[in-house]
Amino acid sequence: MTEAANVPDGLVIEGRYRIVRRIAEGGMATVYQAMDERLDRTVAIKIMHTQLAQGPHREQFVERFRREAKSAAAIANPHIVQVYDTGEYNGLDYLVMEYVHGVNLRHEMNTQRTFTVRETLRILSETLDGLSAAHRIGVVHRDIKPENILLNDRGRVQITDFGLAKAASQATLSTTNMLLGTAAYLAPEMIEHNQATPQGDLYSVGITAWEMLAGFVPFQSDNPVTLVFKHVHEDVPSVADPCPGIDPSIAAFIAHLTARAVDARPADAVEAMRELRELTAHLPMTAWQYRKPTVAPAPAATTALPPLPPVAADPTTPTSADASAHVDTPVTADAPSAVTAAIQAQQTTAMSQPPAAPADGTATAAFAPDATQAIDRSPESATSIIDVNATQNLPAVGAPAQAIAQPDAVHATSAGIASTQVIGAVDAPEATPDAAPAADEQPKAHTSRRRTAVIVTVVVLLIAAIGGGGFAWWYFRGPGSYWTLPQPNDITCTEGRDCPITDADWDDYRSALTVADIPYTTAEDFSDTVDEGNIIAVHLTADASAKPLNVGDHVSRRDGSQITVTVSKGVRQATIPEDILDPDSANAKDPLQALQDAGFDNVVHDEDNDQYSETLAAGVALTISPDPGTTLDHNAEVTVTLSKGPAPVQMPTVEGLTRDQMNEALTELKLTANVTEEFSDSVPSGQVISASVEPGAELHWGDTVDVVVSKGPETAAVPSGLVGKQESEVTKTLQGLGFKVETNRILGGLFGTVRDVQYNGESISDGANVRLRDADGNASVITLTVV
Repeated sequence: MTEAANVPDGLVIEGRYRIVRRIAEGGMATVYQAMDERLDRTVAIKIMHTQLAQGPHREQFVERFRREAKSAAAIANPHIVQVYDTGEYNGLDYLVMEYVHGVNLRHEMNTQRTFTVRETLRILSETLDGLSAAHRIGVVHRDIKPENILLNDRGRVQITDFGLAKAASQATLSTTNMLLGTAAYLAPEMIEHNQATPQGDLYSVGITAWEMLAGFVPFQSDNPVTLVFKHVHEDVPSVADPCPGIDPSIAAFIAHLTARAVDARPADAVEAMRELRELTAHLPMTAWQYRKPTVAPAPAATTALPPLPPVAADPTTPTSADASAHVDTPVTADAPSAVTAAIQAQQTTAMSQPPAAPADGTATAAFAPDATQAIDRSPESATSIIDVNATQNLPAVGAPAQAIAQPDAVHATSAGIASTQVIGAVDAPEATPDAAPAADEQPKAHTSRRRTAVIVTVVVLLIAAIGGGGFAWWYFRGPGSYWTLPQPNDITCTEGRDCPITDADWDDYRSALTVADIPYTTAEDFSDTVDEGNIIAVHLTADASAKPLNVGDHVSRRDGSQITVTVSKGVRQATIPEDILDPDSANAKDPLQALQDAGFDNVVHDEDNDQYSETLAAGVALTISPDPGTTLDHNAEVTVTLSKGPAPVQMPTVEGLTRDQMNEALTELKLTANVTEEFSDSVPSGQVISASVEPGAELHWGDTVDVVVSKGPETAAVPSGLVGKQESEVTKTLQGLGFKVETNRILGGLFGTVRDVQYNGESISDGANVRLRDADGNASVITLTVV
């Protein structure tokens, strides 16, 4: 167990986080439940293992920790586990995260086996919603799988472990010889091209949904290398195959997410969410309720592929499925992934292996198309190798002798020994009866002729040997062993300097290669400097990353070498999105990113001409030059002006203004008044009593202000026929209307009869309107004269 795993309960980190208990341990870190004593809340704290913090890859592990904090903290979405803090404890980096009460999706999948369409689409929708927030700011997760999809105690999705996340423009897959992500959920482009994209996250989401519905993943194998090989070279089967009766639109949507080609999938999670909304809007009830009736046994892994060599394990590679145990180390964009390299190596090994010897021990000869392929060419071999066909075609040097490479020599080479048998045959004079006596006498002349014949034979054999050796040198080491790259007609070379084969007309140079009988293949690529149809560079096919070949360079005839000529397709073109000025489109909301996504490399934001807009949010495109829909070179300048959103304004003083004056003041600032009317004992009718915003407060164009306008003092009509009635009755009536009643009795008011009703010293006529309150808000006084 690691040192991080032994952090004692009750330990307080940074004087703030008190460890409560250990939750889980992965290959990279241990996660604890802790209490944030400063904010009095439960958190999860992830502490790096000691062996990683002190190991040779410390920088990569620390970078991953910090990247996880930055990536998750930059995303504000309820479906993303939030990162609160980061720091270092005893040399070990740690992250403080939101504590999620619940389980991960893998736990639910192990429990339920299969899910209904309703459950699947809900989890899929919430996962895409969280990824949409990440994709909007250019972050891809790169490791979506059931283990990283948490379900809280309300069943809601929260995505975790952004340790592999990077900006989409920088993301690659292979790092420190470890394969990132989980093999069953990796997108093909991540495996084959080392490139992580938003569409790669969608592929992983689609595979997860496929597994939720079917009960198993679409590709299965005990060997992860074989598994990812399937992702690269096979289409994901329709989920309708293991789930008969599922609605075709659901199968089609999952097929869209898991398409093998990147461009065949939605552009990002935002686009996928839009498609999902359209799908669910028309989905019948029976489709929502569908669940695979029984979980069919997972299909057996195919064994059509040759067995692959074991991949050496990195000592820091975890044995668990915890994605947080992976590490990122930058590699070149063109480098093949570890999996791809292993596949290629295995295929090469399988093709180059000779047939096995029979069980009885007898030798079996195996001949390659080129006999020299079976011959040891190591520097330690002292044996000279002469091609059988080459020696058979040697011209005879003189009539009396021939040099013949016997078949036994070939068998010898197959055993690791090369030899050449040279048999000399001399034409001697034919014997005749007349010659017999002379032979007995052995005259000197006859002896001289025999010596001469021997000498001639030896000379001829020496000439043949020298000639054969010279031909062998010419064929295997000299000019006969290579092709020389010719000079294009439209290129001028300077003596003593390298002369690269670039910007030459390909049609013309192809003829030169054909005449020289040099084998070649062609490739196409865009170029900002080489015209369309001209040559960008010439490389050896087996090593395209090496320095390009020059005029006069040699290409071996003997090792199967071939050249690749890369021909220019001209400058890469890009088209300005036609909807980039439509404020309701996604392209208009982030036009700079939209232009980069369209392929433009020279996008200029003309900040000096950005303008405030009453209707367009900040960052939305106002103008673009050239016009939308224009196709031009990817490096051509495209100028964009953006909306700065509604302009800030200060709330004016409107209290005491008339209604018309108030409207004029707010309209000038592009503010909207929401007017209501109230009685006021102190503010004259038609004047502003109050506003919902204090004077001087900051507002923006288009904001609404609630304004109260006075209707003047509230009045009540004095009922008719009060004169002549009893005091008590009149008093009760007036007080019920809200008036204060005072009495002026004449002769003591003996009869209690009202003889006059007055307000402010004047008699009130029947039905007259009288203020209920004075300017101070006190009830108006009505005086009764009683006799």
